[in-house]
Amino acid sequence: MLWQAPEVEVFALSQANGISQIVWSPLAQGLLTGKYRAGLKPPADSRAAHGQMNTSMDLVMNDTTLAAVERLRPIADQAGYSMAELALAWVLRRPELASAIVGASRPEQVHANGAASGVELSPDVLSAIDEALGDAPVREPTPAPFAQSGVTHR
Repeated sequence: MLWQAPEVEVFALSQANGISQIVWSPLAQGLLTGKYRAGLKPPADSRAAHGQMNTSMDLVMNDTTLAAVERLRPIADQAGYSMAELALAWVLRRPELASAIVGASRPEQVHANGAASGVELSPDVLSAIDEALGDAPVREPTPAPFAQSGVTHR
């Protein structure tokens, strides 16, 4: 939801050539679960609360994205889904996707993530999501987030 740049060029090219996509971190490091709230400390048991695990959190957690995620909350509630279900169903709706790589640190998170499988969001819900997200998502092709942050891979 927050990193839509591949949809601009990559998805159409891949689909035209019979290549599927696998989405990494469709919950944006947990941000799209709704557990992080503007003005509040991250939950003690969360990735953002641990110095060794939060190295990429600053790539997704800022005032703009927190506000956009907060606007998603009533949409999820009205549709009868958790925030994670809404976000995962939004990602999995794309025919170009083969899979989404989700993480979980507790069994209940695995079950919650699995609940999004087969959920079909209505056109009204999809429209409400787009409106709620506003300008928060990255939609233009840009260098990978790690390239912008100075983090390199070996």
